[in-house]
Amino acid sequence: MNYKELLIERLNKICSVVRNTGSARAFLALGSVGQETERIDKYSDLDFFVIAKPGFKMRFVEQTDWLEASGPLGFHFLNTPDGRKVLFTDGIYAEFAVFEERELEHQTFAEGRIVWQEDDFDAALLSPKVRTPAFRAASVEFAMGEMLTNLYVGLGRYARGEKLSGTRFIQSYAVDMLTASLHFIYPENNRLKDPFQNERRLEQRYPGFAEKLPLFIQGYERCPQSALAILTFLEEHFEVNRFIGDEIRKLADEIIR
Repeated sequence: MNYKELLIERLNKICSVVRNTGSARAFLALGSVGQETERIDKYSDLDFFVIAKPGFKMRFVEQTDWLEASGPLGFHFLNTPDGRKVLFTDGIYAEFAVFEERELEHQTFAEGRIVWQEDDFDAALLSPKVRTPAFRAASVEFAMGEMLTNLYVGLGRYARGEKLSGTRFIQSYAVDMLTASLHFIYPENNRLKDPFQNERRLEQRYPGFAEKLPLFIQGYERCPQSALAILTFLEEHFEVNRFIGDEIRKLADEIIR
């Protein structure tokens, strides 16, 4: 049995145990074990919702016997009031949450796959709800302003010895804004897009851009070099304000010297 088969088998076994408790209404698979099973590889995990009957939510949240019925656990902890993160002893990792029907209206989740539901369960309750989608820059002007000032401020902090802060401004904040602005440069592949995180599957969505990432994220000791690489990329694709561009370059060169 390959890993994909093992993962789906474990998911189905957990679902069967949940169903047999008589304390649940439905079971929703999410992520790569949901609607996108073609994405499953040896690094994939289980992500699912248990829809509990009224009064039984905490039975699933607080107790793990129903999980252990599908395989022994090596590690688990309560990561939210609604669910746990768990690692089975055979290496399968899972994250789950438990809700009652009345709570679903207020939850945020992407499209999933209903593995099981009771006959009278309203499947519409499990329709995707993405209230806080991944940030997408609304205009080139805003994105450019943020990226350029992140580079400038980050270099200043780095120069005064605040290297961790400078690293975050340049290699995190500026790069995050850049990934939120790629739709201005490249055609989008919406099939692979994650509704919550721009960095998910970025290497598959924008392979040409991904090849440049090592230049933009060169590490703690090479923030000036990273800033210069980002600035050069921006100049290749956008109209960069010459004044702040020159100031960024002067500051980076000063630090390198």
